[in-house]
Amino acid sequence: MFRLRNALACMFVIVLGACGSAYVSPDVSGFGGDDGVQVVDLSPAVVTHANRSAYQPQDLPAAFSRIAGGTTGPRGAARLPDPVFDAQARPGAVELRVPPAVNPGSYRIGVGDVLLLATPRGESTVEELAGLVAAQNQRQGYTVQDDGDIAIPDVGRITVGDMTLAEAEDAIFERLIAARIDPSFSLEVAEFNSQRISVGGAVRNPGVVPVGMTPVYLAEVLASAGGLDITSDDFAVIRIYRDGNLYQIPTSDLYSDQGLQRIRLVDGDSLFVDTAYDFDQAQAYFEEVIARAEYTQSARANAIAELQTEVSIRRGALEESRQNFRDRVEFGAEGGEFVYIAGEVTTPGRFELPFENRAVLADALFDAGGWSASTGNPSQIYLMRAQENSSYASTVTAYRLDGSNAANLVLATRLELRPGDVVFVAEQPVTRWSRVINQITPTVINLGAAAVN
Repeated sequence: MFRLRNALACMFVIVLGACGSAYVSPDVSGFGGDDGVQVVDLSPAVVTHANRSAYQPQDLPAAFSRIAGGTTGPRGAARLPDPVFDAQARPGAVELRVPPAVNPGSYRIGVGDVLLLATPRGESTVEELAGLVAAQNQRQGYTVQDDGDIAIPDVGRITVGDMTLAEAEDAIFERLIAARIDPSFSLEVAEFNSQRISVGGAVRNPGVVPVGMTPVYLAEVLASAGGLDITSDDFAVIRIYRDGNLYQIPTSDLYSDQGLQRIRLVDGDSLFVDTAYDFDQAQAYFEEVIARAEYTQSARANAIAELQTEVSIRRGALEESRQNFRDRVEFGAEGGEFVYIAGEVTTPGRFELPFENRAVLADALFDAGGWSASTGNPSQIYLMRAQENSSYASTVTAYRLDGSNAANLVLATRLELRPGDVVFVAEQPVTRWSRVINQITPTVINLGAAAVN
């Protein structure tokens, strides 16, 4: 029995003597300047110096910054010929028929309206709103397209059609926030083109009167058309066509009753000043207005279908280009930039640096699951970087982070990564001894069993 104990002791000593060659653990702390490795403890000043090295993140292809917008500018039908009416004989008095009072509510933005965005000047974020600043300085607005959208540079298409001004402001605000652009702006309607009142007949300037934010009254519409073009108003009548109904106001009643002058008109109303009291002339005018509206609506429907097809084709081409780039990255045909993670971390491997952005030590460290709580030494976290203009691994700076002090982890959120960096977490001393024991134990057991036999 005594000889067995002596034999086991000798074998244990022999195995321990050989353990230096049996287990080799990677380490950094033992290197010095003579080894070509300079170990530097991280501090705010060291982080600032390390981040000064020239580096520009990879750019994404242009297809990732373009949008599938269609052609700009309103689309519409060709101009219809001017109406031609024949004079008619005047009959007797005309019955007064007044249209009912209406309240259309807040103005709603429509196709053809021009919106003007104004942004504050002199702030650092204004340069990011180049398109918006140009609109302010050059008084260039954004026209609402046939699909109800406006197209803002660097932001994209925003749907504002059939919205109030407040609702449009909310929609633009959300898109500016999503695009990470300063959302300070003001919005106004520079040109009212979507809502109109048609005026014809015996007026000096037949045409259309736009409907804006403020109510539009009968007297104002007649004044905008240059006033009545008649020699005597005793038998003249103003006919108003609205929603399939025809109303009429003799001019004699109009001038004697100010309440008639304050009749509110709305989008789609048509006025015809008839000097003959004959429905034939008014009917021809209103039929032409209706035909013009139907023709324009049909042309706009065709234009919208054409625009949707064009956008669909462009979107497909952009997506195909983007997918081709993703496939090239996946198969390694597109050169990626990586940082390599080793040592006592949860998931060793490599961390791909993002496109058009900078990553820091904390990103790579926690992408690998952080250091192992059971085997890693948080006081020995290294970021190793080859010196600039050097392709040989012996000229390396090892930035050491003492993570045992949790406050130092803030430095990991500021130390920027560079392609080819190596993140290494050393093992704890007890981990090294445990691995040695685990490696030699089977050998001791086998030698002990042999000695007994």
